[in-house]
Amino acid sequence: MTVQPLTIDLVTEADTTRLGQALARVVGAGDCVLLEGSIGAGKSHLARALIRALRSPNEEVPSPTFTLVQTYPGQPDIWHADLYRLTHPDEVHELGLETAFGDSICLIEWPDRLGRYAPQNPIRLRLDAKGDGRVAQIWLGARPHGFGAALLAHLRKLQAAEFLAQAGWGQARAELLAQDASARQYTRLFGHGTAIFMDAPTGQADSVADFVKVDGHLLSLGLSAPKILAQDIAQGFLLLEDLGDGLYPAAIASDPAVEVGLYEAATDVLVHVQSHPPAANLPDLSAQEWAESAGLVADWYAMAITGAAQGRAEITASLAQTLRLLADGPRVMILRDYHAENLLYLPDRAGLARVGVLDFQLAQMGQPAYDLVSLLQDARRDVPQRIKAAMVARFAVARGFDLAAFQASYAALGALRALRILGIFARLCLAEGKPKYLDLVPRVWGQLQANLSHPALSDLRAVCARFLPPPDPSALQKVRAQCKPSP
Repeated sequence: MTVQPLTIDLVTEADTTRLGQALARVVGAGDCVLLEGSIGAGKSHLARALIRALRSPNEEVPSPTFTLVQTYPGQPDIWHADLYRLTHPDEVHELGLETAFGDSICLIEWPDRLGRYAPQNPIRLRLDAKGDGRVAQIWLGARPHGFGAALLAHLRKLQAAEFLAQAGWGQARAELLAQDASARQYTRLFGHGTAIFMDAPTGQADSVADFVKVDGHLLSLGLSAPKILAQDIAQGFLLLEDLGDGLYPAAIASDPAVEVGLYEAATDVLVHVQSHPPAANLPDLSAQEWAESAGLVADWYAMAITGAAQGRAEITASLAQTLRLLADGPRVMILRDYHAENLLYLPDRAGLARVGVLDFQLAQMGQPAYDLVSLLQDARRDVPQRIKAAMVARFAVARGFDLAAFQASYAALGALRALRILGIFARLCLAEGKPKYLDLVPRVWGQLQANLSHPALSDLRAVCARFLPPPDPSALQKVRAQCKPSP
């Protein structure tokens, strides 16, 4: 089996320094790092950063080009060797490296000179030029999976610390906020006032660049998206205005009398967004593509309960036909995750700005009812039926839609969304070790059944009844038993 290396872009010299510092957090006695790369690739630079991280920032770390080996006593000792001038592997024995391999941290430049004296299970780290910087490839040998994850986590922390220091928040006290289903992390910073630090690792479906684009669009419409105080899009870091803790569920729990008004304001925000041109270059899926996205319900939810890989083609075909008939008209900008946990009550602001809007980086083009479904068919809380009916009517009137036709579109999109969420929640348990989302499945199932009860969805209702088992306690326990262990 071919083992793929960790590949890390090092755009600046500071990036190479941070990689050395991160390595220092995970290596210990008996670890040998073989530093490969041409002359000037940055091997000594990285070794110097690692040594200073373990000894002192001011440690004198000369190149061992002429001395061949430099040692740094401690617990454990560090040996830094440059073997470029060796003419025969037997000279390795004369340097005493064999003993050091067993009880010290060893950093070896030009390790090809080791010959038969090469250590067992080394860390191979190769540096090569890439553009104006360099790229590191790291082979971790037989070390456990957690070793690489720990290395990347330490590197990420160092990158974040540098970003915050440059933004003037390096000394701020940090308080980690609750994490959602994504890979993003949010931290509240306490310094000169407060701010929110978003750490959004690159390579995800929802990018920091998308957040920045949509954020600017919403602000241009006079809405309360968080202002961006500092950004590093390449690394996935944002420093945001702190809009507070007044999330809709907390505000409603504190004063139930505000619930109707909050949902009216949130509905009016959607009308406002859809009454203006969308942000530029948003994705626009076809009805078939939307339907395919709901195939997760067969892949994960149904498969986990029944053990049978079936129903995907039938469900997506029926759903696509339903969407084409009922919810495939002119597109508008939709925010995708528009629900109570992503909305804030800002009573000190006026008009629509009283609604703080979060988590909109997945915005795209879609059907007018989609975000209203997200708001009213909330996977995390029960919205009273009277509020649902009133908001559907309020939205339809404001947008000038025929109420009956809009209700059919709302039901079709509600079925789409519920099917996708059932699949996603099962996947979060099975593939990512997050079983808490199974507790929300019965509510989502109830929403699915309510949508399927619309007369226009009779065909889709029959298909779902054929392939999707209800989430009774025994079914959910069966899924839970297959849950991946928590990381």
